[in-house]
Formats: sequence, structure tokens, C-alpha cells
Amino acid sequence: MNKIIQKIEELQVKINAYKPFSKEILKLWQEKLRIDWTYNSNAIEGNTLTYGETAFFLREGLTSEGKPLKDYLEAKNHAEAIDYLLDVIKGDREITESFIKELHALLLKDIHFTYAKGGNGQLIKKPLNAGKYKVLPNHVLTISGKIHKYVDPIHIQDEMESLIKWFNKEKVINIIEKACIFHYKFAAIHPFDDGNGRMARLLMNLILMRAGYPPCIIKNINRKKYLESLELIDVENNYQQFVAFIYEELLSTQKKMLDVLEGKEGDLEDYPKKINRNEREEKIINVIGEKPISISQIIEKIPQIKRPTLKSDLNRLLKAKKIKRNGAGKGAVYYAAPHA
Repeated sequence: MNKIIQKIEELQVKINAYKPFSKEILKLWQEKLRIDWTYNSNAIEGNTLTYGETAFFLREGLTSEGKPLKDYLEAKNHAEAIDYLLDVIKGDREITESFIKELHALLLKDIHFTYAKGGNGQLIKKPLNAGKYKVLPNHVLTISGKIHKYVDPIHIQDEMESLIKWFNKEKVINIIEKACIFHYKFAAIHPFDDGNGRMARLLMNLILMRAGYPPCIIKNINRKKYLESLELIDVENNYQQFVAFIYEELLSTQKKMLDVLEGKEGDLEDYPKKINRNEREEKIINVIGEKPISISQIIEKIPQIKRPTLKSDLNRLLKAKKIKRNGAGKGAVYYAAPHA
């Protein structure tokens, strides 16, 4: 783990060398940040908007037919929550219970209900109270298929007070690990009826941004690894895998930020092309699993992507080490790259 910590610090030195950022660069980075962070954080929780739909909605206010209003409200609110955090880090406001409730109220603004599974497995409509702690118990079906019950409502106040005290008192561990542990502890309490995962990621990233780092954007394509690493803490009290995962995702965000700073991202007018490319690449990664798959097999699953475009996308993903290839020519097969 020491190597990746060293790499993160090296990249941070490169990022800091560009400060103060120009207005143009800052605008491009913040727009990319709002889209990437909003899409991925919402998608992890089941939001059905694609990357492109999220981007065009946030940039142009355009919506697609057949998508729930709630999904668009979640995108709008999450982007506004990011804007709020970017303002907060300019000041010295501390993380308190009132601040957390305020952020949650913004995240769930105009969303008055959610759906949850009842005892018989059927979905039931559940009212939401934005900015207020839950009054009914909640639970989740974990990635391993087990039911995990969160802190009972009667203990939420005490647990949240303890979390804030721990955060203010803890001075030994490095700030990235401290942000990771805060994320886990908050998610383990699950103080609200809905939005707890998104809140955990927002608060973790507030801590990171306050320390001068970019936010850690946890990608939806890594959802399974993300949830498994959190569950490992529940089962074995082992934070190492989760912390290592966050280091990797933070490093990925740093690289994206450097691309913007070094002029590799073009300008805002080029962004629609990049959005289409990102959507294609995500579809390709989702199709490519651990078992080898050929180009012809990929085309069968994603026929809308033409072979020349697919080859170009595959080469770009290979270069980025997101996938691997065995063989060459017509005999070449592709499979998912193991996550470090």
C-alpha cells in the first residue's frame, strides 16, 4: 500500500503546481466533476440515468422519455450538493450534525418517497423526511445475500454524536484513511431513511477536498468491489481492503484532474463526444467479464457499436489497463483487468 500512497502524493505535487487554476480550467474541471461524481454515485444506488443522460440533463436541462422524475431530481440535487460542498471548503465550517442534516435536506429536496422491500419481499412506498433522522428501522440485503440491520432509530442521536467526536479527536491516522473510516462509520449508522450511501461519499470527499485532494469518485463499474470491501469490515473488522480500494479510486480521479490541467480534455464544446465515448466504454467493460470474450462476441451483445469503433475503444481501454487481452488478430480475446 505504501507504493500507491507515494504515487498519490507525487500526483498531488503535480496538481498543486498548477495552482492557482485559471477560470477556464476550473470551469472545465468542475463541470466534469459534477457529471462524473453525480452519475457514478447515483448509479451505485440504482438510479437508471446513463452517463450521457446525466450529462445532458445537468448541462442542458434535457430529459429522456421513460425515465422516472425521481431519477432526474436525484441528479439535480446531487449536483447542487457538490456545488454546496465546493463553497463549504472555501470557509471553515465544521462537520456537525446540523451540517449533515442540512446537506441531506439538499440531497433529497423535493423527493418525498422511496421504495423499500417489505417482509414478503414486495416493494412498498416509503415516505421520506429530508434532513431528519429516521424514525423507523432499516436494513439492506448485502452483496453476499445476507440481511444487514443498521443502528436502531433510538440510538441514532448517540451514535452520530460519537462519530463527530471521534472525527474531531482523531489526529493519528492520515487524512485519507480518516476519510475512509468516517465513510464506513456513517454508512454503518445509516441515520436517514434514504440517501445514506450518497451522503457517506459526499462527506468522505468533503474531508478529502478540505485536505487539498480532489474527491474520490467511486465508479459504478466498481460497485461490487466497493460493497464487498465495506462488507469485509462488517464481517472481519478489516479496513485494509476498503482503504486500498479508496486509494485506487482517488488515484484515478487525480489522473483525470491532471488530464484536464494538462489540456488533454479539450474544452466544453468537445464534451458531448467524450460523453458518448465514456458511455460506450462503460457498456464494453460491463460486457467483458472475467471469462475471455472475442470482438465478435462483444458485437453480438452490443450490436450498436460498429467494429472499427469497438477496436478503437478496446485499444484505449487496454492502454488505460482497464481490460486485458490474450492473443492477436482474429484469435484475440479480452477479459477484465484485476482491480489492484
